[in-house]
Amino acid sequence: TSSHTRVGILNNPSSKIKEDNTAIARGILAAFLTQNNSNLKSFLSKLSKEETAKSLAAGTKIVKFLIPGMDADTFEKKYNTLGLDLIKTHQMFCQEVLKLLPGQMAVISNGR
Repeated sequence: TSSHTRVGILNNPSSKIKEDNTAIARGILAAFLTQNNSNLKSFLSKLSKEETAKSLAAGTKIVKFLIPGMDADTFEKKYNTLGLDLIKTHQMFCQEVLKLLPGQMAVISNGR
């Protein structure tokens, strides 16, 4: 959030939700819950790179991608305790309320 913009993320995966295929989604959620705006923006930029996704899929731990200044301990604790139920809730909201198909993306705007 800033005086001009607020950003939120809802996950709408197209595949079955498991620990091994939700590393980026859980990393984004943990960062939103634990980091300040400047660190969050830099971390999200790093997570959005394809080479990061490939590296995580190959087994690299997400803590290897933390940026200087992030509260690593708080992030790691939240990341490790963040259950898959939150992502499932996001998926249900996207599909039942927003009427999105599995994996479909959307931008939702709510101006002041």
